[in-house]
Amino acid sequence: MMLKFMRVLKILRVALRYGLDEIVISGLAIPRTVRVMDRLMFWRDLSAPRGERLRLALEELGPIFVKFGQVLSTRRDLMPMDIADELARLQDRVPPFSSDVAIAQIVKSLGAHPDELFARFEREPVASASIAQVHFAQLHNGREVAVKVLRPGIKRSIDDDVALMHIVANMIERLWADGKRLKPREVVAEFDKYLHDELDLMREAANGSQLRRNFVDSELLVVPEMFWDFCSTSVITMERMNGIPISQTERLIAAGVDLKKLSRDGVEIFFTQVFRDGFFHADMHPGNILVSTDPATFGRYIALDFGIVGTLTDFDKDYLAQNFLAFFRRDYKRVAEAHIESGWAPKETRVDELESAVRACCEPIFDRPLSEISFGQVLLRLFQTSRRFNVEVQPQLVLLQKTLLNVEGLGRQLDPELDLWKTAKPSLEKWMKEQIGWRGFLENLKTEAPRYSKLLPQLPRLAHQALTQAAEPHPDHAELLRRLLEEQRRTNLLLGLAVYFGGGLIAGGVLVLILFSLAA
Repeated sequence: MMLKFMRVLKILRVALRYGLDEIVISGLAIPRTVRVMDRLMFWRDLSAPRGERLRLALEELGPIFVKFGQVLSTRRDLMPMDIADELARLQDRVPPFSSDVAIAQIVKSLGAHPDELFARFEREPVASASIAQVHFAQLHNGREVAVKVLRPGIKRSIDDDVALMHIVANMIERLWADGKRLKPREVVAEFDKYLHDELDLMREAANGSQLRRNFVDSELLVVPEMFWDFCSTSVITMERMNGIPISQTERLIAAGVDLKKLSRDGVEIFFTQVFRDGFFHADMHPGNILVSTDPATFGRYIALDFGIVGTLTDFDKDYLAQNFLAFFRRDYKRVAEAHIESGWAPKETRVDELESAVRACCEPIFDRPLSEISFGQVLLRLFQTSRRFNVEVQPQLVLLQKTLLNVEGLGRQLDPELDLWKTAKPSLEKWMKEQIGWRGFLENLKTEAPRYSKLLPQLPRLAHQALTQAAEPHPDHAELLRRLLEEQRRTNLLLGLAVYFGGGLIAGGVLVLILFSLAA
């Protein structure tokens, strides 16, 4: 508890030191309060631009806050340009740790000094992120590689911050009217899981290997090869990729990359990962994406950093696809029905009312380029709609929502005129046809064939057992039947006595009435 209290104090101290209070208050247009705070904290140096101060504060607070800034940097429709530009530096300019510490980590993890393991090892890191940093090297067979080394002490830092997030989530659920519907505890638990998964670099290497296999024949995406002999839980070694960061649009244009095609390809890659594979890169901020400059793969996306991936069940994929297609077709009734059928909205929800509310949120954004759409306003209206109809937040889809925002942010940077809906619709329709049509039927039959081949020879025996059990009840069932029969006999006996004596009483009563009438 003391450590958590100290962490809260550090957050407050850092926020005050960099004048984040001033940024918030000025955003609320309360200039008098700003002047009062400046006088009370006269020792602070707030001469640096607000974006730079925010970036420095997030860097000092650690990896979770850095990741928060990374997500914000892609939302230029929601953030002022000066802050978005400064936060973009968090993608690959997090201060590195000592090279000696990195070498010690490699020795501890791989059992030998980098000078022995590699023909060449560059001590200066080429990139430094919130979780790890990367050094270029060369294998003894001549292959150029990138060596990723985990930051020392990172697990404790994340544990402290996630513990605070759990406390805040509990407070939200208890004190806020919408707290339970939003499931803040489940959402934090989901992020907790993925953040800790990101600390195991062997898991990241396995994720990268899976993504590479999924796109092995793709003309859109390149994924580096992993070198397993030089991988451990805190160090991984992968193929070195040559490319231009996707955020450097001027360099991409100078190299001859078609930005409009690149933006469309990004949307197709995202929907392919989600609906074809159910396995998607869930940390697609600009620092993790390059555009290949190698002649053989020129202009393709290069994916890096596979610490956070998302997976979807067939149930999730089916209902997501139905919702997306219904949105693209403006079939708002189907959107409402799918929400109720999937359990996202209560069963008693009126379809026509939910349909009307969704139409009011989404109709204004169609047939317009991204440059003219405020997704922030759309999300706000959807949030208000979900609150009205008690639509529950789905924790398993939080990563997907975050990734979709990143993809939209990248599309905005590459091609402000991109029509996200028209670009995505063919991919979704193709996937739905593969799932529902004859092709989907044959694929499912092929998948289930091994089970059927094992089950079919057993069918006669299983049918015989079922018929035998039907003819000869299970001992437990026989005992239950015996007790029911005994109870029935007792009941019949009691009914017989009741009828006998009851009938005698009635007959006696009738006889008395007759005698009284005769006497009269």
